[in-house]
Amino acid sequence: MNTTPQPDPKDRPARLTVGVVGAGRVGPALAASLQLAGHRPVAVSAVSDASRRRAAQLLPDVPVMPPAEVLQRSDLVLLTVPDDALPDLVAGLVDTGSVRPGQLLVHTSGRYGARVLEPALRAGALPLALHPAMTFTGTPVDVQRLAGCSFGVTAPEELRLAAEALVIEMGGEPEWIAEENRPLYHAALALGANHLVTLVAQSMELLRAAGVAAPDRMLGPLLGAALDNALRSGDAALTGPVARGDAGTVAAHVTELRRHAPQAVDGYLAMARATADRALAHGLLKPELAEDLLGVLAHGTDGTEGDAR
Repeated sequence: MNTTPQPDPKDRPARLTVGVVGAGRVGPALAASLQLAGHRPVAVSAVSDASRRRAAQLLPDVPVMPPAEVLQRSDLVLLTVPDDALPDLVAGLVDTGSVRPGQLLVHTSGRYGARVLEPALRAGALPLALHPAMTFTGTPVDVQRLAGCSFGVTAPEELRLAAEALVIEMGGEPEWIAEENRPLYHAALALGANHLVTLVAQSMELLRAAGVAAPDRMLGPLLGAALDNALRSGDAALTGPVARGDAGTVAAHVTELRRHAPQAVDGYLAMARATADRALAHGLLKPELAEDLLGVLAHGTDGTEGDAR
């Protein structure tokens, strides 16, 4: 349920023609969501075969055309390109005269705030940074996942209500992020979500190597409970051999990882050190057990067996 107070009707954007520059996984889903709210997608730019297929699936009957023509047709333009490509895209659109006064330009980069759209602002456009805190698949399920999804919102103060209204129309929850905090905000999301995928994928590979036929079924309930506990209780939810100070168990883990999955050792040790630090700071790891554990994490062995490197 969306609990964010609804903006006054006068602050809500009028029905807009919507264009998408960059038909990756995000842009077509946001445009489809805006369409459900009554706006009208009119154009999309797509280069690769995969992006054309996404556009056709999520925005059927919306024509594919070059970015300059997308801007020519659209009141609201979604700039949904990779972070590193965004500044040059904005500069190029301005230099070619594609941006027009009063046009809403929305980018979805987590890293950048509204300042990256400064060239377009000088050309008279209205800059908004609306970053959905969600992972996208490039399929229609993404539109459903936007319901209740938080968006990191950054915009000039006079456009704040309009930016938040657009998020609410997509079913999202606006969260205001100051311009100077965008990189930290994005780093936090990447740390939690992107690295989670890597950790889960590694865990499934190791379980398969250990003979588990359905690692996804084994991990599902465990990870679901761990995530729920972490969101509810933070560091108090820490469990396992590191939090308990079981140095011998951790050393055995490292030995086995070096034997079967050496590429996972560095990640295991780094996360175990971070876990130990947090467990110590919150009184979960007993100081008298921490010394042996930290020694294992420093050397990857408890000294009772040879280094397996």
